Amino acid sequence: MDWQTRVLLMLCILGVVILMYRAVRWAKKMPKGAFLFMALMPLIALFPIPPPQFKNIAKAKQEQRKKQKSEED
Repeated sequence: MDWQTRVLLMLCILGVVILMYRAVRWAKKMPKGAFLFMALMPLIALFPIPPPQFKNIAKAKQEQRKKQKSEED
């Protein structure tokens, strides 16, 4: 890596650290429940909840496969 890339990378890392520090400082002024919610929000975002439509579609596909198998027999 050349020196310009290293400098840009260091500036990005420094900017992220500063923004994270400000977010924590801002969150500590909030009530405890809001601070806890902000702390757990990244973990909640890791596991998206699928909409119920996908579950219904998957069930319908399974039932359709079962019907096709029973018709073939």
